[in-house]
Amino acid sequence: MAGKIREPVETPRYLRPEDARQLRGMTFSPRVMVEGALAGKHRSRLRGASMEFHEYRAYTPGDAPSLVDWRVFARSDRLYLRTFQLETHLECHLFVDGSASMGFRDGELSKLDWASYFAAGLAYLVTLRQDRVSMTIFDDKPRVFLPPGGTQGHLRQLLSLLEENKASGKTALPLALEKSLPLLKRKGTVIVLSDFLMDLGELFRVLGAYSHRGFRVFLFQILTPEELTLPGTTARRYVDPESGRQVTAHADTVRAAYLEEIDAHQRQLARSALQRGIDCVQARTDQSWIEHLRRLTS
Repeated sequence: MAGKIREPVETPRYLRPEDARQLRGMTFSPRVMVEGALAGKHRSRLRGASMEFHEYRAYTPGDAPSLVDWRVFARSDRLYLRTFQLETHLECHLFVDGSASMGFRDGELSKLDWASYFAAGLAYLVTLRQDRVSMTIFDDKPRVFLPPGGTQGHLRQLLSLLEENKASGKTALPLALEKSLPLLKRKGTVIVLSDFLMDLGELFRVLGAYSHRGFRVFLFQILTPEELTLPGTTARRYVDPESGRQVTAHADTVRAAYLEEIDAHQRQLARSALQRGIDCVQARTDQSWIEHLRRLTS
């Protein structure tokens, strides 16, 4: 008999007891994650004994005679099999951008902190329902891969990996996603947590392969308020954390052009996702990650 997930003895950084209490109040409806929203179960089209009929298909040599619908054969003189939908445990696949740009902060939380809180909360919810969650932490390649699991020990391992993770390295999300696809044996929901400050054409080419295989994809773009507004009135030095390149400029002088570029990038991200049936959410580090999770699960 499966027991309830207990709180770890040591309080994890990214899953505080007060947060876990809020999360336990959230509920999932069936088929949400794969068929339109976040869920505890999804249905896969497999042949076998099940409660729900799916469709007929033509008999082929080697099929089990027990699956033949003999009443249809009596009426049509043709062999057809009844196929059913079986309930299977859902798998949720988390991708957390651990590159250097995710270490940027202009408040209490860095982008990586926000992503880690969100990933920890979602993993807790998935395992609370005895479903399975995997996690990939990446920079220009998959840095850490934790295969799907749904036990208390698996959740603790995932939380430990998030705590040990440090923002470093360059971003190459498309390459990381491409290398990770063969590792995911069963379709489910893919949640990508990143700032997505990269070339989007290559990104959506790779995401297309996930959609083609039946994964439901959610993109969470995480940015700081400063990245979205470029505050300040004096000369400032701006440093690219991944390349080390430095530029000194007056914010007042470059703000209009900068805001136009960042707005165009976000609109392209949202438009490209919409065109491909991918869900895209834009989040800021000064917003509640729990509220974003609540909206995802409602």
